Amino acid sequence: MEQSKLRKPAVAGQFYQSSAQGLKEQIESLIDNKAIKIDAIACMVPHAGYMYSGRVAGATISSINIKDKVILLGPNHTGYGHAYSIMSEGSWQTPMGDVKIDTDVAKKIISNSRFLKDDSLAHLHEHSLEVELPFLQYFKTGLKIIPIAFLSDNIKILQEIGKEIAGTIKELKLKDSFTIVASSDMTHYEPHDVAQKKDKLAIESILELNEEKLMRTIGEFNISMCGYAPVIAMLSLAKALGAKNSKLIKYQTSGEVTGDFDSVVGYAGIIIY
Repeated sequence: MEQSKLRKPAVAGQFYQSSAQGLKEQIESLIDNKAIKIDAIACMVPHAGYMYSGRVAGATISSINIKDKVILLGPNHTGYGHAYSIMSEGSWQTPMGDVKIDTDVAKKIISNSRFLKDDSLAHLHEHSLEVELPFLQYFKTGLKIIPIAFLSDNIKILQEIGKEIAGTIKELKLKDSFTIVASSDMTHYEPHDVAQKKDKLAIESILELNEEKLMRTIGEFNISMCGYAPVIAMLSLAKALGAKNSKLIKYQTSGEVTGDFDSVVGYAGIIIY
């Protein structure tokens, strides 16, 4: 495979273990083997280092049946690339092996979208989708992905992208073949009690499957949730595919791991079905 088409890990050895065996053991320490699995349409999971948010991500992904194809929606922290960037070709490498992009579906999504652009630059150094892959690989061998990164918070466009993707999935008659994963952390670097209160408000909006309320709540209460754009797209997409229900699987802050409650980051795991 051409080097340009193999996306190398950007944060292996920093956010998670860099060896296959070490990473497998790390994931096994974070998942919930007793979780009852739901045929979820979508989920929201955090993307910090596994030490901090891995237990939330692990509990959430343990609670759903991962399908053959996963649409990954994440924020673009780096600022590189297009505002709505989908990588349509190649594979993503993790210590647990390579994950192929579903090129046929990705290109069909691009052709059906007024906004999504074929762009790998946005994904090159971005960690928000990469850190979800090992959890997904652990539960589903041979899965294919469609990675999409968002650099814009235009709610109308985000909602429209969700509907465009849903339209493509329906057109291809692949509704039962997809899991949608939105990657987001919650409040950043505020005291534990403040973070909990703010995050509760944002989580309520997500559980209500209400993108407009989420956007209003984030603005009104100054909630520093980094991945609200992909979550808005995910909610729009999931509802277009028939989602009616939601469940908070786990919430915690980094303070519960580090013992530093003065400046924490919040993490939530939610499933939509």
